[in-house]
Amino acid sequence: MRKLLECKNNTFFVTGGAGFIGSEVTKQISNSGGNVIVYDNFSSGKKTYLKNIPNVKIINGDLKNKSLLSKSMKNCQYVINLAAYPFIPDSYHYPQEFFDVNTNGSLNVILEAKNQKKIKNFVHISTSEVYGTSKINPMNEDHPTLPHSTYAVSKLAADRAIFTIHKEHDFPAVIIRPFNSYGPKITQPYIIPEIILQFLQGNKILKLGNIESSRDFTFVSDTARGIITSLFVDKAIGETINLGSGKTYKIKDIVNIASSILNTKVSIKMDKKRIRPFDVNLLICDNKKAQKLLSWKPEVSFREGLEQTIMWAKENPINFKNAFDGFVSKSNGKKKKRTVKQYESNKAQTNFRRN
Repeated sequence: MRKLLECKNNTFFVTGGAGFIGSEVTKQISNSGGNVIVYDNFSSGKKTYLKNIPNVKIINGDLKNKSLLSKSMKNCQYVINLAAYPFIPDSYHYPQEFFDVNTNGSLNVILEAKNQKKIKNFVHISTSEVYGTSKINPMNEDHPTLPHSTYAVSKLAADRAIFTIHKEHDFPAVIIRPFNSYGPKITQPYIIPEIILQFLQGNKILKLGNIESSRDFTFVSDTARGIITSLFVDKAIGETINLGSGKTYKIKDIVNIASSILNTKVSIKMDKKRIRPFDVNLLICDNKKAQKLLSWKPEVSFREGLEQTIMWAKENPINFKNAFDGFVSKSNGKKKKRTVKQYESNKAQTNFRRN
């Protein structure tokens, strides 16, 4: 793995550091000689994803706990804010919770970081979902922001808050917008994990949603490398930077590639429960800004990354429960909305299960 020499002997505060992207960021920083304080409430992150990574301190914390945030980042030089509720269908049922965490929680993190005297840079992780369906191909950072989900709106609101805090207080901050990341250490029933799971369950008919939608996929190690690199580039401060491959794949194309890797023939059946009410049809990244400012470009091909992800899933069996039913329970025959604590428990223990 490429070592980021700037990490050595520095301490990094990473919210969501036990999650899918966060655990890879943590690993790369550690492998490059840095120390990491992982701040995570484990609503979807896994402590097992941090196993055997040296120079890591784990704090079980919530973004709403301002005093613990302040205390936890006291001796850090850099902050990476990855913590979020990330699964779009959940946001249909828990809009308030998504704003509490994704927007207000992110505001708490940067305000506490601003009050520290040793923070050299702050990187906030956004999402390509804030753009909505592509109007201009490929999509650069000036593309209109027309979010199609409550999740995306909560993330865009956070982006604007981070940017204005940067401007109003002259506090160094960078906004990174990854397009769809994929790879091992799965935490959510995103489309690639869902496809792999159905293959590994031996299904000959895959139940999927909008198979004509197209996404730009970047392997998680490339995404993490771009995030970390942005901390050490002065010209990136105050900028919003896309991370993506510049290539798109339709969902049905992913099925065909996975079928080739696994040497298994399948057919596809549309599952209406998986059709999003206001779906994004096309995302394709213009990564020229990342190339120019960060000297970054993806190194792992889509097929190679998919092979690695499938291999990991074979060795780490996963099972998603009720991933597309809105996480509701029934009481006396009626649907009953769960509380946020029940929601987090469901995400951490029920939706993802190590067999």
